[in-house]
Amino acid sequence: QVHLVESGGGLVQPGGSLRLSCAAAASGNIQRINTMGWYRQAPGKQRELVATITGGGSTVYTSSMKGRFTISRDNAKDTAYLQMNTLKPEDTAVYLCNADASSWDNIRYDFWGQGTQVTVSS
Repeated sequence: QVHLVESGGGLVQPGGSLRLSCAAAASGNIQRINTMGWYRQAPGKQRELVATITGGGSTVYTSSMKGRFTISRDNAKDTAYLQMNTLKPEDTAVYLCNADASSWDNIRYDFWGQGTQVTVSS
């Protein structure tokens, strides 16, 4: 089991910045956490990828967010971050953390956090 706790969301004005954190706590048969990622879901819309980062630091971004958003990771703390700059009203959504993890018997699992609300509004 991997428990993911997101934090850092809130209300910000257009053009502002926020930094989200996702702390992962592994237990049971989980050997390691592989890729961590951020997704977002706005009301009435499908969940969409924001960015992912591997344990080695390789990143993938949705093209519309690259340049404004930066994903990073502290492997020692099993924590992923999402720095969001130049925020726009259309960035308003629930931001969810995802972790891909492997068990000691090489089974892959997918875990999700509860999400943190980001609202961009004047």
